[in-house]
Amino acid sequence: MKIAVAGLGYVGLSNAVLLARAHQVMALDVSAARVGMVNARRSPIADPEIEEHLAKVALDLTATTDPAEAYAGADFVIIATPTSYDTRTNHFDTSSVEAVVAEVNRLNPEATIVIKSTIPVGFVARLRAETGRDNVIFSPEFLREGRALYDNLHPSRIVVGQRSPRGRQFAELMQEGALVPDPPVLITDARSAEAIKLFANTF
Repeated sequence: MKIAVAGLGYVGLSNAVLLARAHQVMALDVSAARVGMVNARRSPIADPEIEEHLAKVALDLTATTDPAEAYAGADFVIIATPTSYDTRTNHFDTSSVEAVVAEVNRLNPEATIVIKSTIPVGFVARLRAETGRDNVIFSPEFLREGRALYDNLHPSRIVVGQRSPRGRQFAELMQEGALVPDPPVLITDARSAEAIKLFANTF
C-alpha cells in the first residue's frame, strides 16, 4: 500500500516512520532542508525513537517537495500540517489543511484523506459539504512532542472519525504499526472525533 504524509513536523514524521515499517510512504514538506535530512536518514526534529528508526530500521520512506510525486497512486494521504489557534479571533487557521485537501482531490481523487492536524468541531462536515466528497476522515493524534513515535508505537487508543470500511482500514493500519497487542480502537463519526481531540487537549 502507498501512503502519503503531508507535513514533516513531529506528527507527520512519526506517522510516516511508523507506517514505513510495513508500507511504501512518501512524505511531503515545503522545506527542502527537512526533505533532504529525511532522505539522508537524519531526523529534522529531536525524537529518540525517530532518530533510531531512521538510522537503523529498514523503512520504505522517501521525502519530497513535489505534491504530484507524493500523492500519485496513494491509497491514503495523511495531513499533518500546522493549524495554529488564534486567541484573538478564537479560530484555528485551517488554510494549510484545506489547501492539501484541494490538491489531493485534484491530483488523486481516489485517495482517502486522513486529517491528523487539530481542527475545530464541524470542520470535516463543512469540508464535505463544500467539496461534495466524503473521502475525508479525521483521526486525532495524542502524541507528545519529542516522544511522538514512541506514542504511536504504544498508543493509549486509536480514534478514527468515520464509520466506514475506509475508516476501519485506517484504524487497522495504525494497529498494525503498534508494538502493544490490540490497542483499543474507537470508531466514531467525524464530529465526535473532533470533540474528543479538543477535550483531550483542554484536559
